[in-house]
Formats: sequence, C-alpha cells, structure tokens
Amino acid sequence: MNSEKIVALTFDDGPNLTTTPEVLDILEKYNIPASFFVCGNNIDDGTAEVMRRAVSIGCEIQNHSRTHSDMTKMSAEEIAEEINFTSDAVEKAVGKRPGFFRPPYIAVNETMFDTVGMTFIQGVGAEDYIDEVSAEERFRRIIAQTKDGIVILLHDAEGNFRTVKAIDMIIPKLKEEGYRFVTISGLFKEKNIVPVKGILYTSVFQTERYYH
Repeated sequence: MNSEKIVALTFDDGPNLTTTPEVLDILEKYNIPASFFVCGNNIDDGTAEVMRRAVSIGCEIQNHSRTHSDMTKMSAEEIAEEINFTSDAVEKAVGKRPGFFRPPYIAVNETMFDTVGMTFIQGVGAEDYIDEVSAEERFRRIIAQTKDGIVILLHDAEGNFRTVKAIDMIIPKLKEEGYRFVTISGLFKEKNIVPVKGILYTSVFQTERYYH
C-alpha cells in the first residue's frame, strides 16, 4: 500500500460555464487533478466542452444524479433512470463512463445501494454551499479535517466564488503539509483498496457498511 499522504479533491453540482472553468484554472495553476461529480441536467454542448477540458488536465467526471433530487424517495426504476441519464451523458461527452457516485444530499438507502452499480462517495466538507461561510472558514474547516486517504467534498455550483478562493488557499497549504492530490479512482488504486458495496466512503480506509 502506498504510504504517501494522498487526498482526492472533489466538486459537486456542475458543470457550468462560470465557476467550473474558474476551478479548472486553479487546478491548472497548481498542476493537480480533481474529480467532478456532475448532474446530468447541467450537461449540454457548452458544459460538455468544459468537462473535456477537465479530462484533458487529468481530472475525472463522476455521477451526481440527473436532477439532484432525494433519491431515497424514488423507486429502483427512477433511481436507475437518474443514474443512467447522467452516465450516458458523461460517456458521450468525454468517452468514459463514471465509476463513482455521490448521492444528492448524501441521502442513501438500501434500494440505492442495490440499484446503483457504482462506488458511493461522501467526503469531508465545509458547508461551502452556504454563502455565509467565508472562503477563509472553508479553508480552515477543510485543513482541520484532512488526513491521508480523505475525500474532500466541495461545490463548483454556478457563482460559488468563495470556494474558488478557498481552494486557492487549500491546495498550497496541503501541498506544504506533504499531501499529493489524486483523482477519486486514483485514491483507491494507489492505496490498493478495492471498493466494497454498501460503504459510503469519506475515507478510502473505511470498512463500516452503511447497512447490514
């Protein structure tokens, strides 16, 4: 197993033509990859080009449902439609189907685990979807929670400039602390961990299942 300190920086709720490119600018500035958990309804010709840019600099595109609805209230058929719509759109845009899924609102149930054929990802966050949480506070919260094998959960939703500012502080600080940034698939691969069904991963080292 890789003993180096590594983390996965991830973003939810894109893609868009404003904040997502700003995030990509920061990633390029520091020459690091990230993983984007996208909503299918946000994918069109313009945002597909943004996703292709992300992939061209080493990022991954993953699945965050089609409509960002509470999927615990859906039937298995409705869940499958949400997932397949987004995975199809991602595959059409970038040529690769997602292998990881972040449930909207981190709301999960057994039906979702049984229906979604992907690894479920959570992460440590900073309530960066709330405008009142300053960029500096987002920075502090993420730094305080980060350790080896952690998934960092942030949002590139349209207009979320505070998170763009925050990652411009988070990335160099974590690099200074000896961390290397990898994609979500790279996190599991480099730590030689095979994802297990039923786990909602915040750390790649988790072993406790959500349900039994």
